[in-house]
Amino acid sequence: MADKKVILIVCGEADVNGGDSAMKKYMKKTCTFAGFDNAGMASEGAKIEGAAVVAADGVAKVFEEDGALAVVELGNVDGGTLEAAMAQVSDAADRRTLIVLATDNGLFMGGLGMDKKAGTIGRNVVAADVVATICYVADLPVPADCTGAVLYQALKDPDMKLKEIAKLKEALGRMEVALQRDNREPWDKHDCA
Repeated sequence: MADKKVILIVCGEADVNGGDSAMKKYMKKTCTFAGFDNAGMASEGAKIEGAAVVAADGVAKVFEEDGALAVVELGNVDGGTLEAAMAQVSDAADRRTLIVLATDNGLFMGGLGMDKKAGTIGRNVVAADVVATICYVADLPVPADCTGAVLYQALKDPDMKLKEIAKLKEALGRMEVALQRDNREPWDKHDCA
């Protein structure tokens, strides 16, 4: 199973405030970009290596098969349909999952690495920005033709990758010291001589 997972839900007109418990729970944990251009979002998301375009009930299977990105295309939906899809998606998600809801009404990002306290962010966003952010957060390869910028304003910790690299360097240093200690000759290991 993939370490970090992403669910990208793309729909046209959608009533994000009309749902029941699953939508309300999701919306409480998101940051919002009101200035979002939804054009081409599904096709841009599908360009990410390993992306699986599935229905909402197929997301769990993608993750069971070690996939890291599920793209769900809903079209124009009412509150009930979006609620049902969000309930299925929420069941497949865990704490290491980024859920992105891209609608004609705005972009909503919640879960892995997102700052729910950011509220509504006044930045214009296009599909390429969402792709770059998804790849950054979930450690996925960025498509070669992606011209977007990472949406750092939405991140809980904009220096997340720098801190990950620092931890890896520290762990590597500890491993090198341990290997040097194990590579000594038996008579060098003890100060008996």
